[in-house]
Amino acid sequence: MSRLMEPLTVGRVVGDVVDIFTPTVRLNVIYNSNKRVSNGHELMPAVVVSKPRVEVGGDDMREAYTLIMTDPDAPSPSDPRLREHLHWMVTDIPGTTDASFGREIVSYETPRPVVGIHRYVFVLFKQRGRQTVVGAPASRDHFNTRAFSLNHGLGSPVAAVYFNAQRETAARRR
Repeated sequence: MSRLMEPLTVGRVVGDVVDIFTPTVRLNVIYNSNKRVSNGHELMPAVVVSKPRVEVGGDDMREAYTLIMTDPDAPSPSDPRLREHLHWMVTDIPGTTDASFGREIVSYETPRPVVGIHRYVFVLFKQRGRQTVVGAPASRDHFNTRAFSLNHGLGSPVAAVYFNAQRETAARRR
């Protein structure tokens, strides 16, 4: 198993959200211009209020990518009956740019974990062409990244990263 996949497997992103895959494209997710998402690290909800800058690697601007952000632990890790909750979807992101150059299909929804520690997963797919995804899913709840990929011919992910977040208590806020 590659070193890039190990934290995704340990964090159960592989299994709960995606199947095992080989990362082939660089994906950087940065909140508030300085908080970079690293697999399994915790970010406070106050830090993730605004949508992040998402930098996509790749070899060519003519390539297109789809970015999905989900919470596989909704409404709580012990009872994820809404799995997966879709927080954001951007398609047609040109390679070597960032998500702001893509088409936002589902607007960014701020993570607001109420109970337990939630995983927030960013999954990147390489599209076979432009406008592979034309419409938003009917609901944010019960989203299925695997089924979505299959239905839109996206294949396996090319990159993924996740962070953990939990409800901020008054004592933890600073």
